[in-house]
Amino acid sequence: MPHVVTQACCGDASCVYACPVNCIHPTPDEPDFGTAEMLYIDPSTCVDCGACVTACPVGAIAPGHRLPEDQRRFTEVNAAQYGENLFVGDVRFPVNMAKRLPLAPVSTPAPLRAGPQHVAIVGSGPSAMYAADELLRLPNVSVTVYERLSLPFGLARFGVAPDHTATRTVMKLFDDIARHERLRILLNVEIGRDLTLDELRERHDAVFWAGGAPTDRPLRIPGTDAHGFAAATSLVGWYNDHPDFADRRFDLSGERVVVIGNGNVALDVARILAADPAALAATTISPTALEALQHKKIREILVVGRRGPREAAFTLPELIGLAESGISVHADPADLAGVDTSASDITEREKLALLRELAERPPVGSEDGAVRIRFAFGLAPHEIRTDDGRVTGVRFERTAVAADGTATPTGEIVDVDAGLVLSAIGYHGVAVPGLPFDPKRGVIPNDDGRVMDGDIPVAGVYVTGWIKRGPTGFIGTNKTDSAQTVASWRHDVEAGLLTAP
Repeated sequence: MPHVVTQACCGDASCVYACPVNCIHPTPDEPDFGTAEMLYIDPSTCVDCGACVTACPVGAIAPGHRLPEDQRRFTEVNAAQYGENLFVGDVRFPVNMAKRLPLAPVSTPAPLRAGPQHVAIVGSGPSAMYAADELLRLPNVSVTVYERLSLPFGLARFGVAPDHTATRTVMKLFDDIARHERLRILLNVEIGRDLTLDELRERHDAVFWAGGAPTDRPLRIPGTDAHGFAAATSLVGWYNDHPDFADRRFDLSGERVVVIGNGNVALDVARILAADPAALAATTISPTALEALQHKKIREILVVGRRGPREAAFTLPELIGLAESGISVHADPADLAGVDTSASDITEREKLALLRELAERPPVGSEDGAVRIRFAFGLAPHEIRTDDGRVTGVRFERTAVAADGTATPTGEIVDVDAGLVLSAIGYHGVAVPGLPFDPKRGVIPNDDGRVMDGDIPVAGVYVTGWIKRGPTGFIGTNKTDSAQTVASWRHDVEAGLLTAP
């Protein structure tokens, strides 16, 4: 039976180049690579050689006949992308993939046409480690990574949910990179506190800034200063034992939690809050968080989107993972009634089909402390309701969602009681002293990774990862992103464009 890519897919495309028959798509050279929610194996082309299994850094690929029950849906997900006349419910999936061209062979890069180069990378998350790996393919380049925390690998360590054990294994790849003889990782070193940017530039031939998007997008409504409101990013840091959030405390004594936003982070925090603490005990969850979850009184977690189910920000793999987790998950049939799927792509239709299935599932009883996750759509947060400085709920305004996805307030007010409200509307980059910054997008302005001050490149300074492109994509997306930045740097070095700052 053909091999299948599953939920853990990180999208770094290592499997693409390992495949001898070009059956894994989209490839980094195809236009849909940057927007695809995962990679897919063509079941009619796969020869079951297993090369992709060996290449995958997160163990996301398996033979279809060996998939556990909670991952069986991914057989359909992979096949649907290639027009296998597959039916999910009463929906037939047509041919979706364009004609695929043969892949170019993977080759070792030519030596750098310049003298020895010593490059600094600020940050040690996925984009930093992929950039280091690309740089170290050149024999006359050495790299020093500067990390402000006491442990490396950024969001791969502190952002991935503790129960996503397969995804977290990407750190084994980063460990391999870290052992390279021309790479040093300096921990507990913060640029701006222990070393200025100017000092860093003086010490190195070039600087790659890979600081990510370390804060959350603010929710600009009244009441967000009340006790019981928090950014979902802080809860993620708390249960992952991030040093910046280890001392945070969250009130889990209320029966309902509201999560504003419905991206993958929203699904992560909802699932962790709903999960049986006994099941989490075998994961990497923070002991402090585990103890707090063992005493939670939560009975419902409401995940709210401003727009409709078609526009939901979560990915299909994450929705499947939640739906098959054993947790009681529900959607309101009224939210799905009349949703037009005629212009939807295959992935979007599969999401809607699964949401309809969730709407039809019978409720799971709350005996034995079971917690329910419920989706709600078409609700825009208006204010956080409070009493004596503490959160009591959220006031929403219902929206009308047009065919193009725009949401217009209707004036209808919906009040929802809650003891804890989490904002999960996205990450946001922070300004770096001494470098230009776009506060609206939360990125450092750049041209293919070259930091730009207006129309002028900042000599010898480059960016990669979320601080370069914004908080989009997956862990593996940073591989192609970093390769682009390294290519820009290489061009500049060989063209003699790098000058002393």
